[in-house]
Amino acid sequence: MPDNVTDDAPDSTDGTGSARHTWVASLISTVVTLPLAFFALVYSMFSPMACDSCSEADAHRFDASFGPAWTVSCCGLLLSLVILVASWVCARRRPPAAIGLAVAAPATVFFTWVAFMTLINWP
Repeated sequence: MPDNVTDDAPDSTDGTGSARHTWVASLISTVVTLPLAFFALVYSMFSPMACDSCSEADAHRFDASFGPAWTVSCCGLLLSLVILVASWVCARRRPPAAIGLAVAAPATVFFTWVAFMTLINWP
């Protein structure tokens, strides 16, 4: 028998076994990221109601800080959506990158929300 018969054995590890299951990371990331992004967006949209009963000076200060914070929130949530789509695209071609992107998507939503909260000048 030739020696190369054992090279084609089904037990040989060629790295494709782990590549087949990288879609699970993207799926878990989707299940976590989309609701998290929804609640972050809703919170950002309803945050101006915190200043409904403010004095005029507080309202002007809040409005001046809300514009840039809203822009950061929208851009950050859009970036997290792009990262999530990229994790699905990379799931078959580059599995390690897909896993990294799948982890980065919900982290981007969280850091976007933190940036929004710090940029707002709350009354």
